[in-house]
Order: sequence, then structure tokens, then C-alpha cells
Amino acid sequence: MLTHTRLRLVAAAAAAAVGTAAAGLLTAAPASAAVTCASPTWKAQYYANTTFSGTPRLTTCDTAINENYGTGDPAGVTLPTDNFSVRWTMSRDFGSGGPFALSAAAQDGIRVYLDGVRRIDLWHNVPTTQHTTAYVTVPAGTHTLRVDFAAWTGAADVAFSYTPRTSATADNVRPLAPTGTSATYSTTTRTATLRWSRNTEMDLAGYRLYRRLDASGTWTRAGTTWTRVSGAALLTGTSSTDTPPPTGRRYLYEVRAVDKAGNESYGSTDTTVTSVDRTAPAAPTGLTVTGDAWWATLAWNGAADAATYEVYAAPAATGPFELLGTTATTSYRTEAPVNTPRYYRVRALDALGNPSAYAAVTGDGVDRTPPKSPTSLGSVVRVGSTEVYWSQPDGFEEDFSNKGSYHVYRSPGRTLDPAALTRVTCAEPSDESSTGGTCRDLDMPAGTYVTYAVAAVDPAGNESALSAPLVVRTGDRVAPGPVAGVRATPRADGILVSWAASSEDDIERYVVWNGVRQADGTVTWLSSTSCYEGTSDPLAVLCGDLPDGGTHLYAVVARDRWDNALPPTGPGVTVVEATELDVRPSVTVTRDWDLGGTAYGTLVGGPESAGPYIGWGCSNEAECGTVVGYRVSRWNAAANAYEPLHAGLLPAETRSYTDTTAARGAAYFYTLEAVRADGSVAGTYVWNCVFQDRV
Repeated sequence: MLTHTRLRLVAAAAAAAVGTAAAGLLTAAPASAAVTCASPTWKAQYYANTTFSGTPRLTTCDTAINENYGTGDPAGVTLPTDNFSVRWTMSRDFGSGGPFALSAAAQDGIRVYLDGVRRIDLWHNVPTTQHTTAYVTVPAGTHTLRVDFAAWTGAADVAFSYTPRTSATADNVRPLAPTGTSATYSTTTRTATLRWSRNTEMDLAGYRLYRRLDASGTWTRAGTTWTRVSGAALLTGTSSTDTPPPTGRRYLYEVRAVDKAGNESYGSTDTTVTSVDRTAPAAPTGLTVTGDAWWATLAWNGAADAATYEVYAAPAATGPFELLGTTATTSYRTEAPVNTPRYYRVRALDALGNPSAYAAVTGDGVDRTPPKSPTSLGSVVRVGSTEVYWSQPDGFEEDFSNKGSYHVYRSPGRTLDPAALTRVTCAEPSDESSTGGTCRDLDMPAGTYVTYAVAAVDPAGNESALSAPLVVRTGDRVAPGPVAGVRATPRADGILVSWAASSEDDIERYVVWNGVRQADGTVTWLSSTSCYEGTSDPLAVLCGDLPDGGTHLYAVVARDRWDNALPPTGPGVTVVEATELDVRPSVTVTRDWDLGGTAYGTLVGGPESAGPYIGWGCSNEAECGTVVGYRVSRWNAAANAYEPLHAGLLPAETRSYTDTTAARGAAYFYTLEAVRADGSVAGTYVWNCVFQDRV
């Protein structure tokens, strides 16, 4: 049944106007005066036509649209009986929006607009009331509704409503996250009070409150790390209380809105509280006691939230217990009587002093703890003896000063064989201390491999685990066998002597012997000081000076680390003979240099060498005064001539020259000429250089 909502509002407004006018304070406002209606009430405008033209006859506020005008005009405003209209407008915040039902009933015409878009259109002059419902989705935020009504002839009535659709099948839009959240905490009651602003959704059912520990790991607002603390029923107000655990930790809270379809919003901005700490840590676990001579070492697993630990001891299980000390670590060392029972207990305390329950353990004072294993084994091996040395980690001082010692073991071969260990009797002099020691073994087999290990032993006979093994090749008096594959290859920069590697395992180096055959057929052997090693091939050397066609004998022997080696005349030693190439120039140049001293390299081969070089002085004033420059020439065998290495003359003040164009692996022949202004030569110096390509 249609009622007269507007008529009641207009009547009340009229009564107020009469009272105010009687008091002389206010006169009735004209129909065109500006009227502001607070959302969500309607602003109603009444027109004396059906085109909404001209100035409204009345502007007022309506809480609802539900009018029955009968066959007359609206009360409280002068309008024609027929052909008048009413326009209602309203803007309101729809929160998260969602699905709505727009329901309209009118005789005669009604049109409904949402944000200016027509959603209902029943614009007809009809004899009976017409009804319709439009289903729309309203976006989040503030939107404007407008209802236009026209009464043409006869009876007139109009009604309109908008309501959210709250079935779960129709509404899947989350409410907006609550805003304006704040939190306070009472240390007296240990409760947190949360407050927030009310949501604007029309279909709001209530709120849920969630809590989690701060910095509890990766999380999402919809994740399982949040715990709902508001219970099963929804909160209908805008505040709630919670009692977080009294752990002294920081807790985060958020509020989520829930609509009538069961949709839950995202969480609000997090708010924080820090609870008072009245929670003791958990008791330590895994408490053990280890005897070590006159000491007992307690160890345990740490307790969460523990800042320190208190350690107690007593001579009997019933006490009295004495506080030995506190520690921030999870171990404690204390003096203890030898072979005497002693009772210990440990408890954890947090930063505020909340104590945990005790963990207890009993010690018997028996030393069952072996020392730490020795480390850093090394050896000095000689023929007839092997000296093994080692280091001992910290903590052996007291044991050693009370007759602690070391045991040295040996087994044959390159791996330590526990079943074949021999205890070594160390020969004098030996040297042992709390930080390490040495042992001379005179009983090891010669010329083979043995493996050593060392253990530390405390006064109670507890022996440490064996050290890491040390493999040693023992000494001998046997020279390595002959070297195979010896070859001597003449080259333009000398004779390359090479050989195959010895298969023996104690080779330290190779010795190259250079032999000269005498007139009587005998050979004089010299350790070859004119042979040069390179960097890339340890089984080759480059021997000789200027390749001038000389003949040489070569022998290579292996020398072991005990300085055993065969002589070059030894049995089975390979001797090779090689004749040098003759690379000397076919043109003879006379040296008549008398200007000053010279210096040059005859053999150049190191990796830092830029090339053959010469340096000279000019101290003969009579001749040097006539010199205007110098010329350096190099023998070109293909052209059978000496050719200058530079254009023009080197300046008169030049005193050195390096041939950077020379290639390694060849012998070179040079002339240095001091030239006068008329082109004549004041002096000529001749020299040669082998630019070796050493392997």
C-alpha cells in the first residue's frame, strides 16, 4: 500500500516554518531556494509540467520514494491536478559496489538513471500502476541515482527502491577493506583494543579480526599465517578486544569486512601492539655432562627466547644447589672432583628474567673425554731416518702437564691400514709439548711408502682419534735407473737435448752432462753449464753457444731427492753425439773499432728479452768528434750481405740498440759502424748473438 512519505516531511517543515516566522526569525523560503539533502536522502523537485522545465514549485528532502497522490496534486505544494512531475536525485557512497535490484512502480510514467545512464523506462500514461525491476552492477565508490516521475491524467502514484542482491550466486564482490584502524594495549589487563571506521556497503554483515606475529615469515593477507581472533560470529560494531600471548613480542592486527553473501574483504592496514612478556622460555633440552680430568663440561640445546642460562651444582640429588654462574652460550665448564658424583641443573632466562623449568643431569667425575686430534703433520725424510712433526690444538695444556703424551703410528703403503698399525718408538732426541711434537723413526723400511698418523693421549689413558694420515716416501741409497729417450737435435739457436720422464717416484731433477772427445778417444765430461731450461718442457734443455759446426756428446741422468744419481759413464747411461749447424756469415768483416767500450748479449732467451742488443761508449775524443751517427746492420744469409736495420743513421748521442725484429730460435750476426759527415766509417764493431727459443 502506497503511503505519503513526502507529505509527512512537508507538513513537518511547514510547521517549523510557521513557528519560526511567529518568533520573527525566518520567513518561508521561495520554491527555487537552494536545498541540500544529506546522503542518503533524496532531493525532491516538483514541477507544474511533465517536461521538468522552468523553476521547481518546491524543493525538499525525502527519505524514501513512496507516494500515492490519488486524483489530486501533491499536498504542500500548488500543482495542477494533471500534468505535473517530480524529480528525485541522490548521490551516495556504494562502498565496493556489486549487484543491485532497482525496483520501480508508477502510474503514470517513471524513468530511473544511474550516473546518467537510463536503467528503467516506463514512460507511459497508463490507467493502472505498472511495475518493473532492473538488475545492475554498481561499481565501487560514489554514484548518482535519479528518478523522474510524470503524472499526466487520472490517479497518480510512484514508488522506487534500490537494494543489494545478497545471494552467494549473485554477489561475488568483496567489500572494501576497513579503514581508520587503530590499536591500543593495556599492560594491566594485557588486552589489545582495536577500532576502525564503519564500511559504507549496504550489504555489510559484519567484521572479522585477525592477528599474527610480526616478522613471522612470508605471508599474504589471505594466507594461513593470520589467525582469526574474533570468534565464529561476525563483529557488528567498530571495535573489539583481544588478549595476545604475553611473550613480549610484537603482534600485527588487521580487520576484514564480510558482506551478506559471505564475501570477505582484503585486510585493513596493519596495526601493531607489543605485549608484555610474562612467558618463560622453554627448559633447555639435551643436557649432557662430560668429564675431563678435573673438569666437567655441560652442554645443552638452546631454548627459544633465552637470553642467558643459570648453571647450578650440588653434591646430592636433593641439594642444596649452588649457583655456579651464568652464560649466554649453550655450554659451561666447571671444576669437578675426580671420580665423585655431582648433580647439575640448568635453566633458561629471557631478557626480562622470566625463568624456565630446570633441566638436570648427573656426572660421576670419571674422565672419558679424549683430547683433540693432532693436526698439520709433516715430515723431514733422510736416508736412514724419517722425522714426523705435528701440531696440537688448544686445550691439551693441562693434560700434557700431568703426563699426557702422544702416540705415533705407522702402516705400510700409501693408505693408513688400521689393522697393520705399528707403534713407532721415537729415537732421541725427541721433542714433545702441549702444542705439538716431533718423532724420529729409525725403524722404517727404506725406499718405499709408509703412512703415519699421530694420536694425543691424556693422563687417564683416553686416546684421541688419529690425525689425518701422512704419506711418506722413505729414503734410500739406490741411484735412479738410466734415462730413456735421450736425443740431441741441432738447431739454429743451439742443440736441443730432450729425454723421456723416469718412471721412478723419487726423482727430484735431471742432470745434463756435456762431453768432449779427446785426441786419445777418451771423453771428458762436464756438468753442462751452457744448457738452459725453459718454462714449458721440464724434459728438455737448449745447449750450446754460437752454432759453428762443433761436435758434442751429451748424457742425461736422473737425480733423486737423496742425491743419488748415476755418473755419465754409468752402466746403461745413453750417450748421444750431435754436430752443431754452422750458421756463420760467408763474408768477413774486419773489426777496427777504437772509439770506446762495448757490451752486448751473446745468448738471449728469457721471456723478458725484447731481442739482441748492444751498448757502446765513445771516449776517443779525436774520433768521436767526427762521428755524426751510427748504423747497425744484420747479416742476411739469403742476400749474402749485411743489411741496415734502420733508415738513415742513429743520432750521434745514441749509445745502445735492441733488434726487436729478431725472431727467437736463430743466431744473428751484426756490425756497428760509426759514420762521419762525409759518409766514411770511423770504426766498425762486429758481434753475434744467439736468440734462443728455450723450451
